[in-house]
Amino acid sequence: MKKLGVLNKEISELIASMGHLDELTICDAGLPIPEDVWRIDLAVRPGLPGFLDVTEAIAGDLQIQQIVIATELKEKNPEFNDKIKDIFGDIPVTYIPHDEFKQRSQNSRAIIRTGECTPYANVILISGVIFK
Repeated sequence: MKKLGVLNKEISELIASMGHLDELTICDAGLPIPEDVWRIDLAVRPGLPGFLDVTEAIAGDLQIQQIVIATELKEKNPEFNDKIKDIFGDIPVTYIPHDEFKQRSQNSRAIIRTGECTPYANVILISGVIFK
């Protein structure tokens, strides 16, 4: 059994396969996911698993150099936005309109769907490298 990090087989494989500047989206239960993008569907019921728990687990395993969040989250739910930023600390954040976010997420290596039902609770993680 794996000792540390994300236990989910698909997410572990995804993280291990990520290269520099690859993008991974973690989303709420409502974000549209195209058929041709690798979907890792964790949603069990509304709120389970929560977006923040899944995001925190992945942030602990994946080297991230930048995150992308919808502007609408910052405007309409600043507390949730702050919780996301707390997970990532000093990692730079780019804000884009939600419609642009939806388009950009279609280019992700994978989209991980949570059971979160908080509007705009989505993040794109841009992979970094562990060396300089």
